[in-house]
Amino acid sequence: MSTSAPASGRPAGGFAAILRALRYLRRYRLESLGALLSLLLVSAANLGAPQMIRIAIDQGLARGERRPVWLAVGGLVAIALGRGLFNFLQGYLAERASQGVAFDLRDALFARIQRLSFSYYDQAQTGQLLTRLTSDVEAVRTFVGSGVVQFAASAAMLVGCAGLLLYLDPVLALAALGSVAPILFVLRSFVTRMRPLFGQLQALLGTLNTTLQEDLRGLRVVRAFSAEAREMARYGETNAKLQAQNLKLVDALANNFPFVTFFSNLGTLMVVGVGGWRIFHQRLTLGELVAFNSYLAFLLMPLMTLGFLASSLSRASASALRVFELLDTAVEVTDRPGAVPLPPLQGRIELRDVRFRYAGSEREILRGLSVTLEPGQFVAVLGTTGSGKSTLINLLPRFYDVTGGAVLLDGHDVRDVTLASLRSQIGVVLQDALLFSGTVRDNIAYGHPDATQAQVEAAAEAAQAAEFIRALPQGYDTVVGERGVG
Repeated sequence: MSTSAPASGRPAGGFAAILRALRYLRRYRLESLGALLSLLLVSAANLGAPQMIRIAIDQGLARGERRPVWLAVGGLVAIALGRGLFNFLQGYLAERASQGVAFDLRDALFARIQRLSFSYYDQAQTGQLLTRLTSDVEAVRTFVGSGVVQFAASAAMLVGCAGLLLYLDPVLALAALGSVAPILFVLRSFVTRMRPLFGQLQALLGTLNTTLQEDLRGLRVVRAFSAEAREMARYGETNAKLQAQNLKLVDALANNFPFVTFFSNLGTLMVVGVGGWRIFHQRLTLGELVAFNSYLAFLLMPLMTLGFLASSLSRASASALRVFELLDTAVEVTDRPGAVPLPPLQGRIELRDVRFRYAGSEREILRGLSVTLEPGQFVAVLGTTGSGKSTLINLLPRFYDVTGGAVLLDGHDVRDVTLASLRSQIGVVLQDALLFSGTVRDNIAYGHPDATQAQVEAAAEAAQAAEFIRALPQGYDTVVGERGVG
């Protein structure tokens, strides 16, 4: 089943791409809301812990009473149990939602790849496509599944802690919150700088995958020409660029987070200094200072979390742009409005003043070609390399559209009939044989999966392949792998 992308235009930027990715959570709204609620309950439990400590100090230890201490201990145990339960629920539900989003994105990308025109693949790199289906989807999944929930919970924690700090002691709260503004400024500039770095990283990873895929596919050619050293150098050059880009990201992290830590420690220092002075002047109790310092830690903790989420957001936004760029790529060859099924073919082919050139090229491969071929004729097309022999064959099943003129089968313009009815009646034997992973029978029946065993064997006989197939260990049930390797 293919999952189509939620309707949207091309994303204008990384943030717009992330918002578009979030729409994939609609199918998993219960899991997402459950994860968010669980994390909010964890935050609420965290906010309750300092109050238990304050009660134990001010109402128990300071007065020499045991009951408030035991009540506080019981409250802390209950908070710990609740925090453990809701932490588990948050992780489980967020993972279910994120895996669902990844499934839908991969499904939508694969469906788009199946529909894209041949002209797209003439220019696209296989490694880049693989990277978008794997690494880019994983980056989006990680942020959409857990990052968004953590962001919402961190924001709620910030608001809750700030409110409690102001409630406990407004003067002390102002001293503590003075360190928050510089941290937010550092994080904002960090996100702005990191997004293009992650975009470049994903592009380099795609280039590396392309190099590896090409080398594996052409390994026999590489060894035939003793080009191993040259290929190792080519791969090593791209790998070195990827390493350098990763180190740029590490440098960016290393250069920013010390500032966050510094301002966090500065806030703690200000609270201890001002709080100690207020205790000395009997304007604050020791329990209130301990609780206040705990809330400050809880305030700084989501700020640190937001710092790590900023890195995840930068990577996810760069990857989301690449994912939706592929999903938004126009399919050039599609069924026209009003296209009709092609009746059973008799086999008459007419090329009427056909002109064709490949996308991005000014050179016409075919120029005003007109010819009529009758049913039952055997026709050989001769020409030099690049003269358009393969192009001519590719125009019949409408792998490409002509740039001028028309291709007609039994008098029907191939652009006026449905692609499915057209291609199901045309057989093309390619220059390079391709076998899919599966049995020999599966490969023979690829065009007609419901073919009977007798039909499969008849096709093998017609291709003069039946004799060697019968000699295989399991005959037609022999499993072949990539490129026909068993």
